[in-house]
Parts: sequence; structure tokens; C-alpha cells
Amino acid sequence: MDTKKILNDFISYISIEKGLSKNTALAYRSDITKFLDFALKKQISVEKFNHHDITDFLWSVKTEGLKPRSIYRAIESLRQFYKYLNCEDLIDNNPTSYIAAPKIPENLPGMLSFDEVELLLGSINSSDEMSVRNRAMLELLYAAGLRVSELINLKFSNINLDDCFLRVMGKGSKERLVPFGKEARSFLNVYLSMRKKPQNADDNIFISRLGKKLSRVEFWRQLKNIAKKAGINKNITPHTLRHSFASHLLSGGADIRFVQEMLGHSSISTTQIYTHLDALKIKQQHKKFHPRG
Repeated sequence: MDTKKILNDFISYISIEKGLSKNTALAYRSDITKFLDFALKKQISVEKFNHHDITDFLWSVKTEGLKPRSIYRAIESLRQFYKYLNCEDLIDNNPTSYIAAPKIPENLPGMLSFDEVELLLGSINSSDEMSVRNRAMLELLYAAGLRVSELINLKFSNINLDDCFLRVMGKGSKERLVPFGKEARSFLNVYLSMRKKPQNADDNIFISRLGKKLSRVEFWRQLKNIAKKAGINKNITPHTLRHSFASHLLSGGADIRFVQEMLGHSSISTTQIYTHLDALKIKQQHKKFHPRG
């Protein structure tokens, strides 16, 4: 069995036919490459692996310090890999059938309060093009609850400034329409009036100082600097504003189904984590202020 060819075919399958994102495909490739290296070291062919051999592999990566969430992903990678091998009639068994996934501790996402969001956005008061760009990006990130990859990949053909709507390509190449507010539109208009590079439909809206597409790393670096300047000591990531967007909408009474649609979640259970945040806040307030709390 030519494992290198099979791995490449598998990655093409999950990318093209299953529509998984580039980052997910890279993660699957990393997991399966480790697995194939393990098989080579143990001198066991992939088609002869049984569930005990799979358990040995998972134990080996656990002893290397892999966290439960990463082990969970490795199991899912193996399940999809063996499912693919079955579908292609390359093997007639599936050693992952009886492998139980570890319980993943629920990590509540970090978020900012209303006042902290105002503080963060209001701290960008310079009038140069890059500062205005940063303000427009953060306003839009919070106004529309975008993932950072969705934000930096926005093109002029994706935005309707008159009606305040974005056409966003999310995970798995799923397209959705997301509204944004007049405040974000105002800063976008200011940025676009200052943007020196010509504006074509297929061009990225947000660009670097050199006129090239902005990277995730550069945006994260800018966000860290802005948070530090604002005096916010929380560990802020680009996802923090997305989390804050969802939590603030729900705490304000928004229907969870609408929030799910705007975030681009395929399952409502993913969106429900933000209702847990509200429940935690309620419990904290009760404990703090109730005479028998």
C-alpha cells in the first residue's frame, strides 16, 4: 500500500468532497502522518491495524504531552481516514469503531464586557490610514461576529455598504449573509476614503502598509498592541470580539437561532455555550448579592 499517495488522496477527499477548511485539512494531515510514522516504526501495515494497535498509538501521543482536545481530534482524523479506506475498498475492517473519545472539558470562551469593548475601540484615535484601518476592522469584527480569517479575506464584492450587509464565506465553504451596524459602516467609509490602493471587486478590503493582503499574525499583533494601549489586561485574541458579539446579543434578548445563523454555526449546541456564560454571570451575581448566597 502506497501510504504517501493514499494520504494525499485522503486530504484531497476531505478538502474537495467533504468541504473541510484548509486549516482542518492540515490538522488531519499532521495527525495521519504521525500515525503512519508510528505504523512504520511498529512494522505494522495500515490495513492490519486492530483497535489495540490504535489504542497503542493514541497512548504514545498522549505520553508525548498531547492534550485531550488534540487527542480527540486525532481520533476523529483516524476515524475519517479509515472510513475513507473502507469507502475506497482498500481495507475491509475499521479498527477505530470501538475507540472511545476522551471527555473534553468545556472551555468557556473569553469575552469582553460592553465597557471593555468601548474602551478597546475608543483607544484607536489616530487619523493615519493604518490606525483607521484597525478601527474599521475591529468595529466590523465586533459588529458582525466574524472569524478573523473571514475578516481578512473580505473582498469588495462581499460587502454592501448601502444596506450594511456582508456576504461571508465561512468554514466548509458555507456562505452566509451577516448584517452590521452604522457605526462599523462609518469607520469603513473613512478607511476606504483613505485607502490608497485602487478598489477592485476581487481585491481584499483590508490590506497591509505595503498594499498586500493582511495576515492573521499581523492582525493579532495589532490587536495585542491596541489592547495594551487601552489598558485591558485580559488575554485578548481575534476570537474574543466574536465571543463578545454573541454573548452581548444573547444577553440583550436576541433569539439564539438568529445568533447561530450570524455566527455560521452548523449546530445550535455550539452557540449554546454563550447561554452558559450568561448563566455563570447570573450565579456569580446571586452569590455576591443574595443574603444567603
